[in-house]
Amino acid sequence: MLQIQDQSLRPLTTAHLAQTMSLLVLSNQELRDRVLAELSSNPALELLDERVCPECHRPLRSASPCPVCSRKRASEDGPIVFLSPRESLRPRSGARFQEEPMETEPAAPEDLAIHILRQLASDLAPEDRPLAIYILASLDEDGFLRDHPALIAKATRSSLDRVQRVIALISTADPVGLATLGPRQALLAQLDQIQHEQPIATLARRMLEQTFEELGRREFDKIAHLLGVRPRQVHDAAAFIHANLNPYPARAYWGSGRQAAPGDPNVYHQPDIMISHNPVDEGGPLMVEIFSPISGWLRVNPLFRKAMVTAGESTSEEWSEHLEKASLFVKCIQQRNNTMRKLMQLMVSQQRDFILKGPRHLKPMTRAQVAEAIGVHESTVSRAVANKSVALPDGRIIPLAKFFDRSLSVRDRIKEIVRNEQKPLTDDEIASQLRKEGVKIARRTVAKYRAMEGILPARLRAARQLSQAA
Repeated sequence: MLQIQDQSLRPLTTAHLAQTMSLLVLSNQELRDRVLAELSSNPALELLDERVCPECHRPLRSASPCPVCSRKRASEDGPIVFLSPRESLRPRSGARFQEEPMETEPAAPEDLAIHILRQLASDLAPEDRPLAIYILASLDEDGFLRDHPALIAKATRSSLDRVQRVIALISTADPVGLATLGPRQALLAQLDQIQHEQPIATLARRMLEQTFEELGRREFDKIAHLLGVRPRQVHDAAAFIHANLNPYPARAYWGSGRQAAPGDPNVYHQPDIMISHNPVDEGGPLMVEIFSPISGWLRVNPLFRKAMVTAGESTSEEWSEHLEKASLFVKCIQQRNNTMRKLMQLMVSQQRDFILKGPRHLKPMTRAQVAEAIGVHESTVSRAVANKSVALPDGRIIPLAKFFDRSLSVRDRIKEIVRNEQKPLTDDEIASQLRKEGVKIARRTVAKYRAMEGILPARLRAARQLSQAA
């Protein structure tokens, strides 16, 4: 009897676990898409179209978090962790979105192609607009052409002169240098737009046209010899190029906040979790909002459940399957929320100093230790951390996985050592200094961490200092 009962429950338990794990690894945006897909395919699933707390289901009248779930309970220690609808992610000023004047409302994200077409609307002939759209769609993530103009002309059945004319027009729009064939052409296009009549601009152009490879290797003495000028002039022209030109024009648009870097996992605009100071007690427990992907209340439709009684034999089996899937999906969402709440409760308690004071105060912590503390498998913690981002009290948005980055405090110490060095220190010298402070680290590990932080080797740092001194 017991064996039969175990066999009957095993498929449901396995389905519950598998679906919970598949939901746990999703970010909020991905989970929202999943919920909407389930709602459209399952008539037994219902979303109440009202703003409610995802934890206690109380109706919420404002954009603030739930006043009950976000309140400190007398028996609790550590941070206040609660679920919150996505709309509660609001500006720090506290003003409601509807109350803000039009000029202060955030602009909707705008695609780079649309941004360029808006600028060229008056200059592009109507018959050239489809060609301009095709060219803009052909750009890579740095703003360069993937195909040669001749191939574009063949693909669009246009003349080469017409293609080159549209490309030249696009390259003058902001950001300047788009639709060129590479960094050198982009820099030259930007130099054309700078009204700079000093000799330094003329030398910069000669360097880009004749000694571009040497410039990339910072071989200033060789450039001076090839161009017949003094090394000091080459240093000044290189500094002029660095300060005024951008070899990757599309990246300037990423930094505008209107478009994230394609494929860059470190760029976050909408965090899944927000950690903030307690508005009642600044030095009290931190508040941790775990954002729900939807603002309504997801549940099994009670009318559908009642209709099951009167369902005929032909539809009874199909309706029963819909009802079972809807119930399972709701339970899996609840299990995901419970896991995220327990995870953040422990992590914020352990890493309060890291959250408030910076990377130097990160305590080494493994996924296995966290899994044991909250009573789940290590793979569950890995899924819960994956693809999630968290907003810290200082406004930074970081990957949740950074809480497990054991190298973070050491990398921060390396940055401080390099920042305060009197003369450029080698990787061996940095490793020796860290060992004196109790950090056992190899030279190759220092080199790895230094590269991760974008710090040049000692030789190049010394060359840069000499260049600046000159």
